[in-house]
Parts: sequence; structure tokens; C-alpha cells
Amino acid sequence: MKHLAMTAAAAAMATTGAMAQDAPFGSEADAAYAALLWEVMEAERLVGDNAIMSFPYEGTDPHGMMLETFYTHATVDGHEGALIVKRNYGPEGVSVDEVLGDPSGHLGAVTVMFQRAAGYDDETGNWFWVKYLPDGSLDKNPKGVSLAGLVGKGMDAGCIACHQGAGGEDMIFTTDAAVAMK
Repeated sequence: MKHLAMTAAAAAMATTGAMAQDAPFGSEADAAYAALLWEVMEAERLVGDNAIMSFPYEGTDPHGMMLETFYTHATVDGHEGALIVKRNYGPEGVSVDEVLGDPSGHLGAVTVMFQRAAGYDDETGNWFWVKYLPDGSLDKNPKGVSLAGLVGKGMDAGCIACHQGAGGEDMIFTTDAAVAMK
């Protein structure tokens, strides 16, 4: 992977306001793409049993009380795009030393933004959003919809709903670096 840097980002993973069949995310195609993305991240040691570690930093809801964030680029299904991987640790009150001593024991979720090719969803910068459980399976909202795809688009809560409030046009909160690909 190239251009690997660590920093913080913020996003929301809750989804509300749509019935499962009305959600603009969570389809079989979204789940299949999320599975490909997980395989790429695992091969690059960003997730899974052999994941590289960085120094965790204090976080907050909805992501976790301790976080690690990696900014890089990856190739998924023949397309190279910007990739942001956030490992979300808990529970509340967990310390850096506890996370470093037992990362898998404290990992609650992995939240990801991957910039797909132009035309995927130009309105949202072509970002593909996904929330994985520690084992790589997809997390689901209370209605049972997988959190993969355009999570929160057109809703009051969720990844896109939250990230629309980020400054600039890249939907990224914590950096003005040129992370997103044009």
C-alpha cells in the first residue's frame, strides 16, 4: 500500500428512517463488494489476525473510545481508490495500554470509506461506506440491513448523513490532505 498515514476521522454508523427494502445500502451487491474490500485490507494487514498496529488515540461515539485510523490507497476489483480504515476499540474507559496489550480483545468494529470509481455515486464523492464486525462480517442496523454501500444517504443518521457536515468537499473530517482521489 502506498501513502499510508495515520490520523483521526469521524463518522456515524447508525441508520434510521428507512425500511430494509428502502435502504440505499445493504444489498447483496454491497455485501459482495464489502467482502472483496475486506480481503484486500486483510492482505495489506490493515485488518485481521496479522494486522499492523499503530498507536491508538482517544476517540468518541459512534466509533469507539480508542481508535486507530489508516489513510492509504487500495485496488479493489480492478479499481484503485482512496481507503480510510478506522479500528474502533472499547469499552468506555479502555486505555491505550489495554488496547496495545490485547487489541483483538478490545476491537469492537472496523469502519471504512473506500472511494469507488466516478459514477458510483458522484453526489457523495463516490465513497463506499462499510462497518465490519471484528471477524470481517458486516454489522447491521436495527432493521437487519447490512451497513455497506451508501450508508445513511438521504437519511437523518448514518455515515453519509454525518459526513456531509465535514468541511470541504471530500466528506473527511480530520484532514485537509489530498486523501480522496480525483
